[in-house]
Amino acid sequence: MDLLYKKFAIEEYDETGKLSYLGFNAEDGYNFAYDCVDQIAAKDPGKLAMAWVSGDLSEEKMLSFADIRDESMRTANYFCSLGIKKGDTVMLILKRHYTFWHCIVALHRIGAVAVPATNQLLEHDIAYRFGKANIKAVVCTSDGIVSSECEKAFKDSPSVAIKVLVGAKKEGWHDYFGEVQQFSASFPRPTGQAATHKDEPMLMYFTSGTTGYPRLASHAHTYSLGHIFTGRHWHNTNPNGLHFTISDTGWGKSVWGKLYGQWLSESAVFTYDFDRFDAPTILSLIAKYKITTFCAPPTMYRFFIKEDLAAYDLSSLEYACTAGEALNPEVFNKFKEYTGLSIMEGFGQTETTLSLANMVGDVPKPGFMGRPNPQYRLRLVDSEGKDVAPGETGEIVIDISLGKPYGLFLGYVGDEAATKACMHDGLYHTGDTAWKDEDGYYCFVGRTDDLIKSSGYRISPFEVESVIMEMPFVLECAVIGLPDELRGHLVTAVIVLAKGNEASENLKAEIQNYVKTHTAPYKYPRRVEFLEELPKTISGKIKKAELRSMMSNN
Repeated sequence: MDLLYKKFAIEEYDETGKLSYLGFNAEDGYNFAYDCVDQIAAKDPGKLAMAWVSGDLSEEKMLSFADIRDESMRTANYFCSLGIKKGDTVMLILKRHYTFWHCIVALHRIGAVAVPATNQLLEHDIAYRFGKANIKAVVCTSDGIVSSECEKAFKDSPSVAIKVLVGAKKEGWHDYFGEVQQFSASFPRPTGQAATHKDEPMLMYFTSGTTGYPRLASHAHTYSLGHIFTGRHWHNTNPNGLHFTISDTGWGKSVWGKLYGQWLSESAVFTYDFDRFDAPTILSLIAKYKITTFCAPPTMYRFFIKEDLAAYDLSSLEYACTAGEALNPEVFNKFKEYTGLSIMEGFGQTETTLSLANMVGDVPKPGFMGRPNPQYRLRLVDSEGKDVAPGETGEIVIDISLGKPYGLFLGYVGDEAATKACMHDGLYHTGDTAWKDEDGYYCFVGRTDDLIKSSGYRISPFEVESVIMEMPFVLECAVIGLPDELRGHLVTAVIVLAKGNEASENLKAEIQNYVKTHTAPYKYPRRVEFLEELPKTISGKIKKAELRSMMSNN
Protein backbone atom coordinates (compact mmCIF):
# COMPACT_ATOMS: atom_id res chain seq x y z
CA MET A 1 0.00 0.00 0.00
CA ASP A 2 1.61 3.25 -1.09
CA LEU A 3 1.56 6.54 0.81
CA LEU A 4 -1.50 7.82 -1.06
CA TYR A 5 -3.53 4.79 -0.05
CA LYS A 6 -2.25 4.90 3.52
CA LYS A 7 -3.34 8.52 3.80
CA PHE A 8 -6.88 7.70 2.61
CA ALA A 9 -7.22 4.57 4.71
CA ILE A 10 -5.82 6.04 7.94
CA GLU A 11 -7.58 9.38 7.77
CA GLU A 12 -10.96 8.26 6.57
CA TYR A 13 -11.66 4.55 6.93
CA ASP A 14 -10.92 1.86 9.46
CA GLU A 15 -10.32 -1.75 8.46
CA THR A 16 -14.04 -2.57 8.25
CA GLY A 17 -14.77 0.29 5.87
CA LYS A 18 -16.50 2.40 8.51
CA LEU A 19 -15.72 6.10 8.56
CA SER A 20 -13.31 6.97 11.32
CA TYR A 21 -12.37 10.62 10.67
CA LEU A 22 -14.45 12.88 8.49
CA GLY A 23 -15.88 15.70 10.53
CA PHE A 24 -19.41 14.42 9.87
CA ASN A 25 -21.68 12.77 12.41
CA ALA A 26 -21.67 9.02 11.80
CA GLU A 27 -23.41 8.15 15.04
CA ASP A 28 -26.58 6.05 15.16
CA GLY A 29 -28.79 9.00 14.24
CA TYR A 30 -26.82 10.12 11.17
CA ASN A 31 -29.03 11.67 8.49
CA PHE A 32 -27.71 13.38 5.34
CA ALA A 33 -30.36 16.11 5.39
CA TYR A 34 -29.58 17.32 8.91
CA ASP A 35 -25.89 16.45 9.15
CA CYS A 36 -24.77 17.70 5.74
CA VAL A 37 -27.24 20.04 4.04
CA ASP A 38 -28.29 21.86 7.21
CA GLN A 39 -24.75 22.05 8.58
CA ILE A 40 -23.42 23.71 5.41
CA ALA A 41 -26.46 26.00 5.19
CA ALA A 42 -25.88 27.13 8.79
CA LYS A 43 -22.19 27.78 8.17
CA ASP A 44 -22.54 29.51 4.79
CA PRO A 45 -26.22 30.06 3.80
CA GLY A 46 -25.46 31.65 0.44
CA LYS A 47 -23.03 28.99 -0.72
CA LEU A 48 -23.99 27.62 -4.15
CA ALA A 49 -25.36 24.08 -4.01
CA MET A 50 -26.68 23.74 -7.57
CA ALA A 51 -26.68 25.51 -10.91
CA TRP A 52 -29.69 24.21 -12.86
CA VAL A 53 -30.57 24.75 -16.55
CA SER A 54 -33.81 23.73 -18.25
CA GLY A 55 -33.82 21.41 -21.22
CA ASP A 56 -34.57 24.17 -23.74
CA LEU A 57 -31.88 26.41 -22.16
CA SER A 58 -34.45 29.15 -21.48
CA GLU A 59 -34.36 28.99 -17.68
CA GLU A 60 -31.66 28.71 -15.07
CA LYS A 61 -31.71 28.57 -11.29
CA MET A 62 -28.88 29.10 -8.83
CA LEU A 63 -29.80 27.32 -5.60
CA SER A 64 -27.85 27.86 -2.37
CA PHE A 65 -27.56 25.37 0.46
CA ALA A 66 -30.01 27.55 2.37
CA ASP A 67 -32.45 27.24 -0.54
CA ILE A 68 -32.11 23.45 -0.53
CA ARG A 69 -32.55 23.38 3.26
CA ASP A 70 -35.65 25.56 3.20
CA GLU A 71 -37.35 23.96 0.20
CA SER A 72 -36.65 20.43 1.42
CA MET A 73 -38.14 21.33 4.82
CA ARG A 74 -41.17 22.86 3.12
CA THR A 75 -41.53 19.76 0.98
CA ALA A 76 -41.18 17.51 4.04
CA ASN A 77 -44.09 19.32 5.69
CA TYR A 78 -46.09 19.01 2.48
CA PHE A 79 -45.39 15.29 2.16
CA CYS A 80 -46.37 14.70 5.79
CA SER A 81 -49.67 16.52 5.19
CA LEU A 82 -50.39 14.06 2.38
CA GLY A 83 -49.84 11.12 4.71
CA ILE A 84 -46.23 10.17 3.91
CA LYS A 85 -44.45 8.96 7.04
CA LYS A 86 -41.28 7.24 8.18
CA GLY A 87 -40.71 3.93 6.39
CA ASP A 88 -43.05 4.65 3.44
CA THR A 89 -41.63 4.05 -0.03
CA VAL A 90 -41.95 6.99 -2.41
CA MET A 91 -41.10 6.78 -6.11
CA LEU A 92 -39.49 9.89 -7.64
CA ILE A 93 -39.74 10.17 -11.44
CA LEU A 94 -38.37 13.67 -11.94
CA LYS A 95 -35.76 13.46 -14.72
CA ARG A 96 -33.17 16.10 -13.87
CA HIS A 97 -35.61 18.69 -12.54
CA TYR A 98 -34.38 20.64 -9.51
CA THR A 99 -37.38 19.51 -7.47
CA PHE A 100 -35.79 16.05 -7.31
CA TRP A 101 -33.27 17.45 -4.81
CA HIS A 102 -36.00 19.14 -2.77
CA CYS A 103 -37.96 15.89 -2.67
CA ILE A 104 -35.19 13.39 -1.92
CA VAL A 105 -33.75 15.51 0.89
CA ALA A 106 -37.29 15.95 2.25
CA LEU A 107 -37.78 12.18 2.31
CA HIS A 108 -34.50 11.77 4.16
CA ARG A 109 -35.80 14.22 6.78
CA ILE A 110 -39.00 12.25 7.26
CA GLY A 111 -37.29 8.87 7.21
CA ALA A 112 -39.34 7.77 4.20
CA VAL A 113 -37.55 5.66 1.59
CA ALA A 114 -36.83 7.26 -1.80
CA VAL A 115 -37.13 5.03 -4.88
CA PRO A 116 -35.88 7.03 -7.89
CA ALA A 117 -36.91 5.85 -11.35
CA THR A 118 -36.38 7.01 -14.91
CA ASN A 119 -39.08 8.75 -16.96
CA GLN A 120 -38.40 6.29 -19.80
CA LEU A 121 -40.46 3.61 -18.05
CA LEU A 122 -43.73 2.41 -19.57
CA GLU A 123 -46.86 0.90 -18.00
CA HIS A 124 -45.53 -2.63 -17.50
CA ASP A 125 -42.20 -1.41 -16.09
CA ILE A 126 -43.92 0.99 -13.72
CA ALA A 127 -46.50 -1.52 -12.47
CA TYR A 128 -43.74 -4.02 -11.71
CA ARG A 129 -41.79 -1.41 -9.74
CA PHE A 130 -44.86 -0.16 -7.86
CA GLY A 131 -45.56 -3.70 -6.71
CA LYS A 132 -42.02 -4.80 -5.96
CA ALA A 133 -41.27 -1.74 -3.83
CA ASN A 134 -44.78 -1.51 -2.32
CA ILE A 135 -44.88 2.13 -3.40
CA LYS A 136 -47.20 4.34 -1.33
CA ALA A 137 -46.63 7.62 -3.18
CA VAL A 138 -45.34 8.69 -6.56
CA VAL A 139 -43.95 12.14 -7.38
CA CYS A 140 -43.76 12.56 -11.11
CA THR A 141 -42.77 15.14 -13.70
CA SER A 142 -45.48 16.42 -16.04
CA ASP A 143 -42.98 16.43 -18.90
CA GLY A 144 -43.49 13.65 -21.45
CA ILE A 145 -45.77 10.63 -21.19
CA VAL A 146 -44.68 9.20 -17.86
CA SER A 147 -47.67 10.46 -15.85
CA SER A 148 -50.02 8.83 -18.37
CA GLU A 149 -48.06 5.59 -18.14
CA CYS A 150 -48.32 5.79 -14.34
CA GLU A 151 -52.08 6.17 -14.63
CA LYS A 152 -52.27 3.00 -16.72
CA ALA A 153 -50.25 1.18 -14.04
CA PHE A 154 -52.38 2.40 -11.11
CA LYS A 155 -55.13 -0.15 -11.85
CA ASP A 156 -52.68 -2.95 -10.98
CA SER A 157 -51.02 -1.07 -8.12
CA PRO A 158 -53.27 -0.93 -5.04
CA SER A 159 -50.45 0.25 -2.76
CA VAL A 160 -50.16 3.65 -4.50
CA ALA A 161 -52.34 6.05 -2.50
CA ILE A 162 -50.67 9.43 -3.11
CA LYS A 163 -49.96 10.96 -6.53
CA VAL A 164 -48.10 14.24 -6.93
CA LEU A 165 -47.41 15.98 -10.25
CA VAL A 166 -44.62 18.52 -10.74
CA GLY A 167 -45.14 21.20 -13.38
CA ALA A 168 -48.85 20.92 -14.26
CA LYS A 169 -52.36 20.37 -12.94
CA LYS A 170 -54.07 17.09 -13.73
CA GLU A 171 -57.20 15.42 -12.38
CA GLY A 172 -56.41 12.81 -9.76
CA TRP A 173 -53.01 14.28 -8.96
CA HIS A 174 -51.82 16.76 -6.33
CA ASP A 175 -50.23 19.87 -7.82
CA TYR A 176 -46.77 20.17 -6.27
CA PHE A 177 -46.08 23.79 -7.20
CA GLY A 178 -49.63 24.85 -6.44
CA GLU A 179 -49.63 23.30 -2.96
CA VAL A 180 -46.13 23.12 -1.51
CA GLN A 181 -45.70 26.85 -0.91
CA GLN A 182 -48.51 26.80 1.65
CA PHE A 183 -46.23 24.97 4.07
CA SER A 184 -43.59 26.12 6.53
CA ALA A 185 -39.89 26.03 5.71
CA SER A 186 -39.20 24.78 9.24
CA PHE A 187 -39.10 21.03 9.90
CA PRO A 188 -37.48 20.17 13.26
CA ARG A 189 -35.37 17.04 13.39
CA PRO A 190 -37.61 14.15 14.53
CA THR A 191 -36.94 12.55 17.89
CA GLY A 192 -37.87 9.30 19.58
CA GLN A 193 -39.48 6.65 17.39
CA ALA A 194 -39.76 9.15 14.52
CA ALA A 195 -35.98 9.70 14.39
CA THR A 196 -33.96 7.89 11.75
CA HIS A 197 -31.24 5.35 12.51
CA LYS A 198 -28.10 5.10 10.39
CA ASP A 199 -28.79 1.44 9.52
CA GLU A 200 -32.41 1.93 8.46
CA PRO A 201 -33.35 1.95 4.74
CA MET A 202 -33.05 5.39 3.12
CA LEU A 203 -32.88 4.71 -0.60
CA MET A 204 -33.78 1.91 -3.00
CA TYR A 205 -32.71 1.54 -6.61
CA PHE A 206 -33.78 -1.02 -9.17
CA THR A 207 -30.75 -2.70 -10.67
CA SER A 208 -30.27 -2.45 -14.43
CA GLY A 209 -29.32 -6.06 -15.06
CA THR A 210 -29.30 -7.32 -18.62
CA THR A 211 -31.29 -10.49 -17.85
CA GLY A 212 -34.52 -11.05 -15.94
CA TYR A 213 -36.57 -8.54 -13.98
CA PRO A 214 -34.68 -5.79 -12.14
CA ARG A 215 -33.94 -6.45 -8.49
CA LEU A 216 -34.51 -3.83 -5.83
CA ALA A 217 -31.34 -2.94 -3.91
CA SER A 218 -31.87 -1.28 -0.54
CA HIS A 219 -29.39 1.18 1.00
CA ALA A 220 -29.13 2.51 4.56
CA HIS A 221 -28.61 6.14 5.62
CA THR A 222 -24.85 5.49 5.78
CA TYR A 223 -24.85 4.98 2.01
CA SER A 224 -24.38 8.71 1.56
CA LEU A 225 -21.23 8.62 3.69
CA GLY A 226 -19.89 5.85 1.47
CA HIS A 227 -19.80 8.40 -1.36
CA ILE A 228 -17.32 10.77 0.29
CA PHE A 229 -14.58 8.86 -1.48
CA THR A 230 -16.50 9.20 -4.77
CA GLY A 231 -16.64 12.97 -4.50
CA ARG A 232 -13.30 13.81 -2.91
CA HIS A 233 -10.90 11.29 -4.34
CA TRP A 234 -12.36 10.29 -7.70
CA HIS A 235 -14.38 13.25 -8.97
CA ASN A 236 -11.87 15.58 -7.32
CA THR A 237 -14.59 17.98 -6.22
CA ASN A 238 -13.72 20.99 -4.08
CA PRO A 239 -15.71 23.71 -2.28
CA ASN A 240 -14.97 26.27 -5.00
CA GLY A 241 -15.75 24.02 -7.94
CA LEU A 242 -18.79 23.11 -10.05
CA HIS A 243 -19.21 19.41 -10.77
CA PHE A 244 -21.22 18.06 -13.72
CA THR A 245 -22.23 14.40 -13.85
CA ILE A 246 -24.46 13.44 -16.76
CA SER A 247 -27.17 11.17 -15.40
CA ASP A 248 -30.93 10.99 -15.16
CA THR A 249 -31.98 11.00 -11.49
CA GLY A 250 -33.62 7.61 -12.09
CA TRP A 251 -30.21 5.94 -11.99
CA GLY A 252 -27.85 5.33 -9.09
CA LYS A 253 -25.11 7.24 -10.90
CA SER A 254 -27.01 10.46 -10.27
CA VAL A 255 -26.53 10.28 -6.50
CA TRP A 256 -22.91 9.26 -7.11
CA GLY A 257 -22.26 12.49 -8.98
CA LYS A 258 -25.14 14.90 -8.33
CA LEU A 259 -25.71 14.70 -4.59
CA TYR A 260 -23.96 12.89 -1.76
CA GLY A 261 -20.21 12.95 -2.31
CA GLN A 262 -20.29 16.40 -3.87
CA TRP A 263 -22.29 18.09 -1.13
CA LEU A 264 -20.36 16.28 1.59
CA SER A 265 -17.33 17.93 -0.04
CA GLU A 266 -19.24 21.26 -0.05
CA SER A 267 -19.00 21.41 -3.83
CA ALA A 268 -21.79 22.69 -6.07
CA VAL A 269 -23.34 20.50 -8.76
CA PHE A 270 -24.45 21.45 -12.26
CA THR A 271 -27.63 19.97 -13.71
CA TYR A 272 -28.92 20.23 -17.27
CA ASP A 273 -32.46 18.88 -17.61
CA PHE A 274 -32.21 17.61 -21.18
CA ASP A 275 -34.20 14.90 -22.97
CA ARG A 276 -31.77 13.89 -25.67
CA PHE A 277 -27.98 13.95 -25.43
CA ASP A 278 -26.36 16.40 -27.83
CA ALA A 279 -22.57 16.63 -27.68
CA PRO A 280 -22.23 20.24 -28.96
CA THR A 281 -24.76 21.50 -26.39
CA ILE A 282 -23.03 19.73 -23.51
CA LEU A 283 -19.64 21.07 -24.59
CA SER A 284 -21.08 24.59 -24.85
CA LEU A 285 -22.51 24.36 -21.32
CA ILE A 286 -19.18 23.21 -19.92
CA ALA A 287 -17.66 26.34 -21.45
CA LYS A 288 -20.46 28.74 -20.44
CA TYR A 289 -20.79 27.67 -16.80
CA LYS A 290 -17.08 27.01 -16.32
CA ILE A 291 -17.50 23.44 -15.17
CA THR A 292 -14.43 22.32 -13.20
CA THR A 293 -14.99 18.56 -12.86
CA PHE A 294 -16.97 16.30 -15.16
CA CYS A 295 -18.18 12.70 -15.33
CA ALA A 296 -19.99 10.88 -18.15
CA PRO A 297 -20.25 7.35 -19.56
CA PRO A 298 -17.68 6.29 -22.19
CA THR A 299 -20.37 6.41 -24.89
CA MET A 300 -20.68 10.17 -24.45
CA TYR A 301 -16.92 10.67 -24.59
CA ARG A 302 -17.00 8.77 -27.89
CA PHE A 303 -19.38 11.41 -29.23
CA PHE A 304 -17.21 14.22 -27.82
CA ILE A 305 -14.05 13.11 -29.62
CA LYS A 306 -15.90 13.13 -32.93
CA GLU A 307 -16.58 16.87 -32.48
CA ASP A 308 -14.16 19.71 -33.17
CA LEU A 309 -13.16 20.16 -29.53
CA ALA A 310 -10.89 23.07 -30.43
CA ALA A 311 -14.05 25.08 -31.12
CA TYR A 312 -15.04 25.02 -27.43
CA ASP A 313 -13.40 26.79 -24.51
CA LEU A 314 -12.87 23.93 -22.08
CA SER A 315 -10.15 25.71 -20.12
CA SER A 316 -12.16 25.62 -16.86
CA LEU A 317 -12.24 21.84 -16.92
CA GLU A 318 -9.73 20.45 -14.41
CA TYR A 319 -10.76 16.82 -14.13
CA ALA A 320 -12.67 14.20 -16.14
CA CYS A 321 -14.04 10.84 -14.99
CA THR A 322 -16.06 8.00 -16.42
CA ALA A 323 -18.01 4.94 -15.26
CA GLY A 324 -20.96 2.80 -16.27
CA GLU A 325 -19.14 0.63 -18.77
CA ALA A 326 -15.55 -0.16 -19.65
CA LEU A 327 -13.52 2.68 -21.17
CA ASN A 328 -11.77 1.84 -24.40
CA PRO A 329 -8.13 3.02 -24.56
CA GLU A 330 -8.73 4.72 -27.91
CA VAL A 331 -11.29 7.05 -26.35
CA PHE A 332 -8.93 7.79 -23.45
CA ASN A 333 -6.06 8.64 -25.78
CA LYS A 334 -8.04 10.86 -28.16
CA PHE A 335 -9.72 12.84 -25.38
CA LYS A 336 -6.35 13.47 -23.73
CA GLU A 337 -4.87 14.52 -27.09
CA TYR A 338 -7.62 17.13 -27.50
CA THR A 339 -7.93 18.39 -23.90
CA GLY A 340 -4.78 17.39 -22.06
CA LEU A 341 -6.97 15.62 -19.48
CA SER A 342 -6.80 11.96 -18.54
CA ILE A 343 -10.21 10.34 -18.15
CA MET A 344 -10.13 8.80 -14.66
CA GLU A 345 -12.10 5.58 -14.87
CA GLY A 346 -14.07 4.18 -11.93
CA PHE A 347 -16.15 1.10 -11.24
CA GLY A 348 -19.03 0.25 -8.96
CA GLN A 349 -22.54 -1.14 -8.95
CA THR A 350 -26.05 -0.17 -7.92
CA GLU A 351 -25.36 -2.34 -4.89
CA THR A 352 -22.19 -0.44 -3.92
CA THR A 353 -20.56 2.95 -4.07
CA LEU A 354 -17.32 3.44 -5.98
CA SER A 355 -15.34 0.20 -5.64
CA LEU A 356 -12.35 0.77 -7.93
CA ALA A 357 -10.97 3.96 -9.42
CA ASN A 358 -8.06 5.83 -10.92
CA MET A 359 -7.90 8.34 -8.11
CA VAL A 360 -6.61 11.84 -7.50
CA GLY A 361 -2.84 11.52 -7.42
CA ASP A 362 -2.78 8.33 -9.47
CA VAL A 363 -1.28 8.05 -12.93
CA PRO A 364 -4.11 6.30 -14.80
CA LYS A 365 -3.40 3.32 -16.98
CA PRO A 366 -5.59 3.36 -20.11
CA GLY A 367 -7.87 0.33 -20.13
CA PHE A 368 -7.63 -0.18 -16.35
CA MET A 369 -10.47 0.59 -13.92
CA GLY A 370 -7.98 1.61 -11.25
CA ARG A 371 -7.23 0.39 -7.74
CA PRO A 372 -9.52 -0.50 -4.82
CA ASN A 373 -11.35 2.13 -2.81
CA PRO A 374 -9.88 1.80 0.72
CA GLN A 375 -13.35 1.61 2.25
CA TYR A 376 -13.78 -1.83 0.64
CA ARG A 377 -11.64 -4.89 1.35
CA LEU A 378 -11.55 -5.93 -2.29
CA ARG A 379 -10.26 -9.27 -3.57
CA LEU A 380 -10.06 -11.25 -6.81
CA VAL A 381 -11.00 -14.90 -6.33
CA ASP A 382 -11.46 -18.06 -8.38
CA SER A 383 -14.58 -20.27 -8.40
CA GLU A 384 -13.50 -21.80 -5.08
CA GLY A 385 -13.07 -18.43 -3.36
CA LYS A 386 -9.28 -18.53 -3.42
CA ASP A 387 -7.26 -15.43 -4.29
CA VAL A 388 -5.79 -15.39 -7.79
CA ALA A 389 -2.31 -14.18 -8.66
CA PRO A 390 -1.61 -10.95 -10.58
CA GLY A 391 -2.36 -11.48 -14.25
CA GLU A 392 -5.01 -14.15 -13.58
CA THR A 393 -8.72 -13.51 -14.06
CA GLY A 394 -10.94 -13.72 -11.00
CA GLU A 395 -14.26 -12.48 -9.71
CA ILE A 396 -14.28 -9.13 -7.91
CA VAL A 397 -15.54 -9.70 -4.36
CA ILE A 398 -15.79 -7.57 -1.22
CA ASP A 399 -14.71 -9.14 2.06
CA ILE A 400 -17.52 -8.57 4.58
CA SER A 401 -16.24 -10.98 7.23
CA LEU A 402 -15.67 -8.03 9.59
CA GLY A 403 -19.05 -6.51 8.76
CA LYS A 404 -20.55 -4.55 5.88
CA PRO A 405 -18.72 -1.33 5.01
CA TYR A 406 -20.61 1.92 4.48
CA GLY A 407 -21.83 2.01 0.91
CA LEU A 408 -22.62 -1.69 0.48
CA PHE A 409 -26.32 -2.38 0.11
CA LEU A 410 -28.49 -4.03 2.77
CA GLY A 411 -29.85 -6.65 0.38
CA TYR A 412 -32.44 -7.23 -2.35
CA VAL A 413 -35.95 -6.33 -1.18
CA GLY A 414 -38.27 -9.32 -1.21
CA ASP A 415 -35.59 -11.64 -2.60
CA GLU A 416 -33.72 -13.32 0.23
CA ALA A 417 -32.45 -16.06 -2.10
CA ALA A 418 -30.77 -13.54 -4.41
CA THR A 419 -29.23 -11.75 -1.43
CA LYS A 420 -27.82 -15.00 -0.05
CA ALA A 421 -26.56 -15.97 -3.50
CA CYS A 422 -24.30 -12.91 -3.66
CA MET A 423 -23.48 -12.57 0.06
CA HIS A 424 -22.08 -15.74 1.59
CA ASP A 425 -18.98 -17.12 3.25
CA GLY A 426 -17.93 -13.65 4.33
CA LEU A 427 -17.91 -12.26 0.77
CA TYR A 428 -20.10 -10.10 -1.43
CA HIS A 429 -19.85 -11.45 -4.98
CA THR A 430 -20.14 -8.71 -7.60
CA GLY A 431 -20.50 -11.09 -10.56
CA ASP A 432 -17.86 -9.04 -12.42
CA THR A 433 -14.48 -10.43 -13.40
CA ALA A 434 -11.11 -8.71 -13.76
CA TRP A 435 -7.39 -9.23 -13.46
CA LYS A 436 -4.85 -7.00 -11.79
CA ASP A 437 -1.27 -6.11 -12.62
CA GLU A 438 1.71 -6.01 -10.27
CA ASP A 439 0.85 -2.42 -9.27
CA GLY A 440 -2.66 -3.40 -8.17
CA TYR A 441 -4.54 -1.83 -11.10
CA TYR A 442 -7.62 -3.82 -12.10
CA CYS A 443 -8.57 -4.48 -15.72
CA PHE A 444 -12.19 -5.32 -16.46
CA VAL A 445 -12.88 -8.65 -18.19
CA GLY A 446 -16.67 -9.01 -18.07
CA ARG A 447 -19.58 -10.50 -16.22
CA THR A 448 -18.97 -13.99 -14.90
CA ASP A 449 -21.33 -15.31 -17.56
CA ASP A 450 -19.88 -13.21 -20.42
CA LEU A 451 -16.47 -14.88 -20.83
CA ILE A 452 -16.08 -16.57 -24.19
CA LYS A 453 -14.51 -20.04 -24.23
CA SER A 454 -13.43 -20.81 -27.78
CA SER A 455 -11.09 -23.59 -28.95
CA GLY A 456 -9.78 -23.96 -25.40
CA TYR A 457 -9.07 -20.23 -25.00
CA ARG A 458 -10.74 -17.94 -22.45
CA ILE A 459 -11.45 -14.67 -24.27
CA SER A 460 -12.50 -11.37 -22.70
CA PRO A 461 -15.16 -9.65 -24.85
CA PHE A 462 -13.92 -6.28 -23.61
CA GLU A 463 -10.40 -6.85 -24.90
CA VAL A 464 -11.73 -7.53 -28.41
CA GLU A 465 -14.18 -4.63 -28.19
CA SER A 466 -11.37 -2.27 -27.23
CA VAL A 467 -9.38 -3.15 -30.33
CA ILE A 468 -12.39 -2.81 -32.64
CA MET A 469 -13.26 0.57 -31.10
CA GLU A 470 -9.88 1.90 -32.27
CA MET A 471 -11.20 1.86 -35.83
CA PRO A 472 -12.53 5.32 -36.76
CA PHE A 473 -15.68 4.09 -38.50
CA VAL A 474 -16.95 2.16 -35.45
CA LEU A 475 -19.42 3.95 -33.14
CA GLU A 476 -20.38 1.06 -30.86
CA CYS A 477 -19.43 -2.58 -30.57
CA ALA A 478 -20.44 -5.65 -28.59
CA VAL A 479 -18.54 -8.94 -28.69
CA ILE A 480 -20.36 -12.13 -27.73
CA GLY A 481 -19.82 -15.87 -27.94
CA LEU A 482 -22.25 -17.94 -29.99
CA PRO A 483 -22.52 -21.75 -29.75
CA ASP A 484 -20.31 -23.53 -32.25
CA GLU A 485 -19.90 -27.32 -32.63
CA LEU A 486 -16.23 -27.09 -33.54
CA ARG A 487 -14.93 -24.37 -31.22
CA GLY A 488 -17.44 -24.42 -28.38
CA HIS A 489 -18.17 -20.73 -28.93
CA LEU A 490 -17.65 -18.49 -31.93
CA VAL A 491 -16.28 -15.01 -31.26
CA THR A 492 -18.85 -12.67 -32.80
CA ALA A 493 -18.63 -8.89 -33.15
CA VAL A 494 -21.85 -6.89 -33.53
CA ILE A 495 -21.08 -3.36 -34.68
CA VAL A 496 -22.86 -0.03 -35.10
CA LEU A 497 -21.09 2.09 -37.70
CA ALA A 498 -20.55 5.83 -37.40
CA LYS A 499 -22.61 8.00 -39.73
CA GLY A 500 -21.39 8.05 -43.31
CA ASN A 501 -20.16 4.44 -43.34
CA GLU A 502 -21.84 1.45 -44.96
CA ALA A 503 -21.60 -2.21 -44.09
CA SER A 504 -19.84 -4.45 -46.58
CA GLU A 505 -17.93 -7.71 -46.82
CA ASN A 506 -14.72 -5.73 -47.34
CA LEU A 507 -15.36 -3.85 -44.11
CA LYS A 508 -15.90 -7.12 -42.24
CA ALA A 509 -12.57 -8.42 -43.53
CA GLU A 510 -10.84 -5.18 -42.57
CA ILE A 511 -12.15 -5.45 -39.01
CA GLN A 512 -11.09 -9.08 -38.72
CA ASN A 513 -7.61 -8.39 -40.05
CA TYR A 514 -7.20 -5.38 -37.74
CA VAL A 515 -8.03 -7.47 -34.67
CA LYS A 516 -5.69 -10.26 -35.82
CA THR A 517 -2.78 -7.82 -36.04
CA HIS A 518 -3.51 -5.81 -32.88
CA THR A 519 -4.16 -8.59 -30.35
CA ALA A 520 -3.69 -12.34 -30.08
CA PRO A 521 -4.96 -13.82 -33.37
CA TYR A 522 -7.16 -16.42 -31.63
CA LYS A 523 -9.34 -13.55 -30.32
CA TYR A 524 -10.39 -12.22 -33.70
CA PRO A 525 -14.14 -12.28 -34.49
CA ARG A 526 -14.85 -15.06 -36.97
CA ARG A 527 -18.30 -13.57 -37.42
CA VAL A 528 -19.01 -9.85 -37.87
CA GLU A 529 -22.53 -8.40 -38.00
CA PHE A 530 -23.77 -4.83 -38.40
CA LEU A 531 -26.84 -3.33 -36.73
CA GLU A 532 -28.40 0.13 -36.74
CA GLU A 533 -28.43 0.02 -32.93
CA LEU A 534 -27.62 -2.40 -30.14
CA PRO A 535 -30.34 -3.66 -27.79
CA LYS A 536 -29.95 -1.90 -24.45
CA THR A 537 -31.56 -1.60 -21.07
CA ILE A 538 -33.19 1.73 -20.28
CA SER A 539 -30.01 2.62 -18.41
CA GLY A 540 -27.99 2.19 -21.61
CA LYS A 541 -26.28 -1.13 -20.88
CA ILE A 542 -26.01 -3.52 -23.81
CA LYS A 543 -28.30 -6.54 -23.46
CA LYS A 544 -25.82 -9.21 -24.40
CA ALA A 545 -28.22 -12.05 -23.59
CA GLU A 546 -30.76 -10.58 -26.03
CA LEU A 547 -28.00 -9.98 -28.56
CA ARG A 548 -26.90 -13.62 -28.32
CA SER A 549 -30.49 -14.71 -28.88
CA MET A 550 -30.88 -12.39 -31.88
CA MET A 551 -27.66 -13.55 -33.50
CA SER A 552 -28.36 -17.24 -32.80
CA ASN A 553 -31.64 -16.95 -34.68
CA ASN A 554 -30.14 -14.96 -37.54
